[in-house]
Amino acid sequence: MTLPISLRAALASFALFVFGVPAAESAVTPDKAYDPAHDDYSFANTDAFVTRHLVLDLSVDFPARALRGTATLRLERLHPEARRVVLDTRDLVIGGVRVGPAGEALQASAYRLGESHELLGQPLEIDLPDGFEPGDTFDVEVTYHSTPGASALQWLPPSLTAGGEHPLVFSQSQAIHARSWVPLQDTPAVRITYEAVIRTPEGLRALMSADNDPEAAADGVYRFEMPQPIPSYLLAIAAGNFAFAATGEDTGVYAEPELLDASAWEFAGTQDMLDLAEKRYGPYDWGRYDLLILPPAFPYGGMENPRLSFITPSVLAGDRSLVSLIAHELAHSWSGNLVTNATWRDIWLNEGTTSYLTARLMEALYGKARADEERVLDWNGLLADVDSVPERFQPLAAKVLPSDGEGPQQSMYYAKGQFFLEHLEHQFGRERFDPFIAAYFEAFSWQSITTETFLEYLDENLLSRYPGIYTREQAGEWLYQPGVPADFRPPTSRTLQAAAAAARGFGAGRVDLDHLDISGWSPHTTVNFINELPAPLPAEKLAAADEQFGFSASRNAEITRAWFIQVAKRRYLPAYPAMEEHLARFGRMKLIVPVYQALAENGQDAELARELFEERRDRYHPIAVSAIENALDGAAQKTQIPEDGP
Repeated sequence: MTLPISLRAALASFALFVFGVPAAESAVTPDKAYDPAHDDYSFANTDAFVTRHLVLDLSVDFPARALRGTATLRLERLHPEARRVVLDTRDLVIGGVRVGPAGEALQASAYRLGESHELLGQPLEIDLPDGFEPGDTFDVEVTYHSTPGASALQWLPPSLTAGGEHPLVFSQSQAIHARSWVPLQDTPAVRITYEAVIRTPEGLRALMSADNDPEAAADGVYRFEMPQPIPSYLLAIAAGNFAFAATGEDTGVYAEPELLDASAWEFAGTQDMLDLAEKRYGPYDWGRYDLLILPPAFPYGGMENPRLSFITPSVLAGDRSLVSLIAHELAHSWSGNLVTNATWRDIWLNEGTTSYLTARLMEALYGKARADEERVLDWNGLLADVDSVPERFQPLAAKVLPSDGEGPQQSMYYAKGQFFLEHLEHQFGRERFDPFIAAYFEAFSWQSITTETFLEYLDENLLSRYPGIYTREQAGEWLYQPGVPADFRPPTSRTLQAAAAAARGFGAGRVDLDHLDISGWSPHTTVNFINELPAPLPAEKLAAADEQFGFSASRNAEITRAWFIQVAKRRYLPAYPAMEEHLARFGRMKLIVPVYQALAENGQDAELARELFEERRDRYHPIAVSAIENALDGAAQKTQIPEDGP
């Protein structure tokens, strides 16, 4: 989904999502008590019916904060006696359902919404009309509208946009939020093509994860096609005052006019990234690759919506120092979008593989030293996870259940998956591993697969092909066991080591800041210096560091994030006004949730953390609101004093 300096390190600090995971039976065998291909996060009866194509006809209603219209699903019946279609919904108002032969007249059909589940929403159960016998395929049309509380959608008033004159809406469907704006089979196991007509107020532009036309007239009616089959979590929509600038033959950027020039400059290297990725991993089969720069309320660094990655403006650092995020979202065009995890239990196949590809792209484009800095920060984040996350949550192929009360996501699967693949690369050498990865993408193109499918392919095409180097049992330790195998060689970075030594020397009084030149440091090195400041550290030393290096006023959001975490942990009160401004400026979870948590856990500011959150709640996406609430609730439980005493 996203990879700035270290998404995993950020999420590790506040354990954003927690799952219950049954213990593995062995190092190479998943728990046999469940079907690893079954999606526990979907009501849809995909064993009886499967969606092949989706047609949307929606109007964007800003005053009501709703999408209104129809969704027509072209279904194939897999079980010859099945008579009831079950779809996923959450907080949708259903106006009617019609069913009929593919492309022909439709007739009204009985339907009902099932029992509501706090996390999963409600099943929409549709009975095939009496006497209707579907052929190979048939159509189900649902008339509906979304509600203001839709978890995927954020409706921004003009005051929260860059221009301040027009409203804006955008979606975030991953992982199970598509069902809050489209009734469908909301599981990554099902891949669909789609087409859409989106109607907006005249003058505003609609965009989707499809074939956007930058020259389309802003007349309020936009048509889209997505001919490649995608999982539901890659459905995406946005509408607002967007303009376009090309950054290459096949790449460009959409943004509000006020951000367009800065965005086009920051991401001018996107075409070079695309060209390099194609050489490494095979053809880019999606047509164009464009970026949409959203307002600060966007809750993630980026979202890999095909053809149009959604991107946070927090990476507009003015020096192109945070473009690894673009490399990450682009890499998803192969790992995740082309080859997809079949269930959310297998998310490491998407995110771990993408993190590995990102590191390789950054190394090729910007040099090994910069890539190694990011690897070390990712490794530090993984170590934090291993220390803080219960062991049963740590296997890459961990079973996740809705009964655990959280959505399907886990921070450590990014880094652990990345380092699993890097470990294989080190064992076999790039001359063998690179062709293996490219062949893997080709072998499973346009498919959704499980961890077990990957393991079989790995065994057949790498482990057994070059015997005596690495075994299936060793690979299974990464997939089905907690922690990191002892034979893994962690990454190192001389520049980060020097920054850590400088931080420790400053804390001990051995390093004078007047003689410490950080002008040549990367943001990653600066972040590591901040992270390595020893505790305790007197307030006057924090003041000296802030005055010397301008951490509180930095334009780089990764630096301010790291700094304000330390500010909150250490209760460095002089920086609190700048910290509060940071929390108001950004809605990206990585940048704000760990700051809220550090504030809530410092022993004195739990009430302040909640007050600041309530003041800013309306600025944040529903996903971010939920994450902050979870962090604050977790901090409260963590800091409670037992009745028997401290």
